Amino acid sequence: MDKGSQTTAAVAATTTTTSNSSAFSFISKGWREVRDSADADLQLMKDRANTFKNLAASFDREIENLIQSATPTFSVPAIRQSSEIDFMKKLQPKISEFRRVYSAPEISRRVMEKWGPRAKLGIDLSRIRSAIVSEVDETEEEDMYGIVEFNKFKKGRRARFTEEGQFGDWEPIRALKTRLREFEKKNASVEIFGGFKNSEFVEKVKSSLDVPPLDVPELLAYLVRQSGPFLDQLGVRRDLCDKIVESLCSKRKNQLVLRSLAEGEPPTVDSDKINDELDLRIASVLQSTGHCYEGGFWTDFVKHDVSDGKRHVAIVTTASLPWMTGTAVNPLFRAAYLAKSAKQKVTLLVPWLCRSDQELVYPNNLTFSSPEEQENYIRNWLEERTGFKADFKISFYPGKFSKERRSVIPAGDTSQFIPSKDADICILEEPEHLNWYHHGKRWTDKFNHVVGIVHTNYLEYIKREKNGALQAFLVKHINNWVTRAYCHKVLRLSAATQDLPKSVICNVHGVNPKFLKIGEKVAEERELGQQAFSKEAYFLGKMVWAKGYKELIDLLAKHKNDLDGFKLDVYGNGEDAHEVQSTAKRLNLNLNFLKGRDHADDSLHGYKIFINPSVSDVLCTATAEALAMGKFVVCADHPSNEFFRSFPNCLTYKSSEDFVAKVKEALANEPQPLTPEQIYNLSWEAATQRFVEYSELDRVLNNRHNPAKVGSKIIAKSSSLPNLSEIVDGGLAFAHYCLTGNELLRLCTGAIPGTRDYDKQHCKDLHLLPPQVENPIYGW
Repeated sequence: MDKGSQTTAAVAATTTTTSNSSAFSFISKGWREVRDSADADLQLMKDRANTFKNLAASFDREIENLIQSATPTFSVPAIRQSSEIDFMKKLQPKISEFRRVYSAPEISRRVMEKWGPRAKLGIDLSRIRSAIVSEVDETEEEDMYGIVEFNKFKKGRRARFTEEGQFGDWEPIRALKTRLREFEKKNASVEIFGGFKNSEFVEKVKSSLDVPPLDVPELLAYLVRQSGPFLDQLGVRRDLCDKIVESLCSKRKNQLVLRSLAEGEPPTVDSDKINDELDLRIASVLQSTGHCYEGGFWTDFVKHDVSDGKRHVAIVTTASLPWMTGTAVNPLFRAAYLAKSAKQKVTLLVPWLCRSDQELVYPNNLTFSSPEEQENYIRNWLEERTGFKADFKISFYPGKFSKERRSVIPAGDTSQFIPSKDADICILEEPEHLNWYHHGKRWTDKFNHVVGIVHTNYLEYIKREKNGALQAFLVKHINNWVTRAYCHKVLRLSAATQDLPKSVICNVHGVNPKFLKIGEKVAEERELGQQAFSKEAYFLGKMVWAKGYKELIDLLAKHKNDLDGFKLDVYGNGEDAHEVQSTAKRLNLNLNFLKGRDHADDSLHGYKIFINPSVSDVLCTATAEALAMGKFVVCADHPSNEFFRSFPNCLTYKSSEDFVAKVKEALANEPQPLTPEQIYNLSWEAATQRFVEYSELDRVLNNRHNPAKVGSKIIAKSSSLPNLSEIVDGGLAFAHYCLTGNELLRLCTGAIPGTRDYDKQHCKDLHLLPPQVENPIYGW
């Protein structure tokens, strides 16, 4: 017999000499320990299989000596000693028989065959090891130690060894297995596959909770939805993520449908409602645990304190008067009308250009020697057109003019020119433009709420340049990157712009009140029977090909015969003026080119028709001004003109033939006077109201966090929910900061050399400390 069998038999003999409590303690060690010991015994049996016969005789002698010399280890009643000895005597024939069976030659051969390289041992040693346990018919408490009395084994039972190498049903083993199975059935509550199986106890615990815990599909749905920014960067469409979330929330969707039916509503549930329900579900669970979310991985907690009750709005733009462009005029009016309500303080932050750049940008060779001089010009221009003196602050940041991009690029960290005490709400006019090369503090870290307003369709302009398709592809992803990283909300003036993250479409621009007064004057003249319009048609815009001049020349050249006798006056200055005029002259078009002027100039009041074929605009300010003055507007059927279609004087065309028809219709008819509702929709009062609503500025100004009721509790999502998208946005901002800090990468992407910091001339004009003193490298 091998050493493993000796160990098993020795354990059995020793157990009989000790108390029954020792046997019970052995069993309680658990099945895992028994299995490990059995594996060790099998290894020893393999090594010493050929010595079974030699060890059998010595094993018999050891058993006999053990029985004869058995004595109790502690004082127990005499009847207990005799019963133990009887137990060992009755166990001895069984062990001897087991030895004889196990040491038979054919058994040794079978065992060796079973130990081949690919053989699987079939001996169930758990039964052998369990042979020390007798069948328990009854259990009773005998003394203070709780000793259990084991009954005697039933006679006539023999261990049967099967052909597969396993023992048959030995009575004690069978009884023990039965008891263990019963025990497992009573205590099993864990199911390996699919998570946890709810036992009655767990169900009672869940039912006792006010808010049931989250299940796996809800957690996966929330993870997918919060991973939207990352998946969007990888090219995964939003609608695909919505479908995944909807499928995971099928149980929640069914509950919403049943709720709608109970409330008498149509059983339709959109994805927004499912997302809101999921947010509230997560928030309610987090709130029930006492968790309060205080910020993301990248969050800066040092922000503007609004305890004084007066909020502050900073408006940052990329252009300034006297440059008559949309990003100079519209932010100026926005600042004036936001400050007019006197509910919040307003600061307008505009670029300051050095004298050499002013000569390139500002019309009529107009230049300023100091920021104070330019500020006076801006305020006088605004007051002349609005009729009231706006109480807001004007500040300047360093900027440089890029001839290639035909725009102003900020120099240095623009955010540092808003003091930390005023850093509350920020409006970024053209957020992508402001942040292309922004190397400074993250806007969303410094300000409590950041709103971006997209003015320009940069992709349309870039596609017209050399290698435009490749450049447009890169710029598209960069715009997507920077607006996601630096804005809480993005407003697109029309669908003509790039579809950006966190964006909604809304026209938040109004018309200069002066144009509305011109329109009222025209309506009064027509009521008196006077001729309001003495001229036919005109076009006004910066003279660059992308502003609609290419489309205009193509239309007139194609239908020169159809529009015979039609004359068009063109007002504008720009970099492509000479090329545009020479092309029109070469094609012999009936165009009269004049210098650019203010749209409110008296010389333009007599025109009846404004022609605007541009498809590169986002929302043409000149179109809105022409409608406000009561003129006809002939424009392309394009997303940029969607807001104007509700006006009867706006005539849109879909083809070149339709263009001819609309022009003839305008020439043959008189414009309709504007209604009070149409006048209000064009005003800056209405535009400011739309802006406050769509930018969620009203919620921020009133400190509302969109609370929702779940059961009997009020859940505030913003104070309870962690947002994975904030972590993604913070990572994008950090990566952008690292990349824009490298001068070589900046130059490779088209940045103006030296714009990472402002230069000496800016320091002199704006009374700034040198960059190395303002931001020392040792970070003090």
